[in-house]
Amino acid sequence: MVVKDSNQLIGCMSLHITRPHNHGELGYWIGQPYWGYGYASEAALCLVRYGFEELHLNKIWAAALSKNQASWNVMKKTGMALEGEFKQHILKWDQYEDIVFYGMTKGDYEQLTKQTI
Repeated sequence: MVVKDSNQLIGCMSLHITRPHNHGELGYWIGQPYWGYGYASEAALCLVRYGFEELHLNKIWAAALSKNQASWNVMKKTGMALEGEFKQHILKWDQYEDIVFYGMTKGDYEQLTKQTI
């Protein structure tokens, strides 16, 4: 991810596709100086649109630490809904952390795009 005007590298975002299941996992990392400017939300919306409209995926999902509200707010801004929480799912820096999962199906996406037109 780069800032349009300056071409400054600020982070990365990916859509990891699992073809046998026709779904993609949205993942991202943004450098701390660039938090709060909407860059992640803008890029995530572009990847979700690309995933459904160009790659014809059936589902896109994402996961984040449950305490990382900024990250799951990005997911919600794309139209994803909370699908569940795994308690103490990962060990990070000697702490067990809860993970939240958000997702959206192609049908959900189509309903959202109809509402915004």
